[in-house]
Amino acid sequence: MIVVITGASKGIGRAIAEKFAAQGHTLILCARSLQQLTEAADAMQAAYPNCVIYYKAVDIGVKEEVDAFAAWILQTAGIPGIIVNNAAWFINSSIHSEDDGVLQGMMATNLYGAYYLTRALLKGMMQKQSGHIFNICSIASFKGAFNGGSYSISKFALAGFTKNLREEMKPYGIKVTGVYPGSVYTESWHGSNIDPQSIIPAQDVAGLIYAASQLSPQACAEDIIILPQDTEKFSPF
Repeated sequence: MIVVITGASKGIGRAIAEKFAAQGHTLILCARSLQQLTEAADAMQAAYPNCVIYYKAVDIGVKEEVDAFAAWILQTAGIPGIIVNNAAWFINSSIHSEDDGVLQGMMATNLYGAYYLTRALLKGMMQKQSGHIFNICSIASFKGAFNGGSYSISKFALAGFTKNLREEMKPYGIKVTGVYPGSVYTESWHGSNIDPQSIIPAQDVAGLIYAASQLSPQACAEDIIILPQDTEKFSPF
């Protein structure tokens, strides 16, 4: 199966890519940093020689780059069976004090990128009447948080996009799943005093997504919520 994953060079995106690579799927990966993406793709290819990996440096927050990426996907590999809209931008900020442009940047990466890429690839999936779209939202999609700022706004919006797209795609046999993680241990925690054993491994999120992708055609895991066991100790994202 052809699996498209954005933001695949590290963190949750890389863990998802590794999970599908281990099963021998064809992966189409993107991230902003070509160097990091190349290193990740080479490592996966060496570890899982039965998979096929294509990759391209893309800023998912720039529509022209997203459109070019989608055209390249269709030309290089064909119509995908799975799309994982994972790429995101996050900073701690407050609405009243964050810099001008933060909201626009968050929306461009966290919402518009997923919107434009999905739209560009949907037509072929609709014709095939099959496929599965995963949008990596956040537990911050459900509730406001101190210093959530524009990040939380953008993730609320991504959740709305997910829910509406799901209803639109049901007649075409295309599944749409919203994934709502709490604090996940990724590179953003490096250098902090956080114990990696106390928050969610990225591999757990990847495992849930892979399991959801393997359900029968008549079943859809519409929402996946995963939180640290001790939810009182950490921010929602």
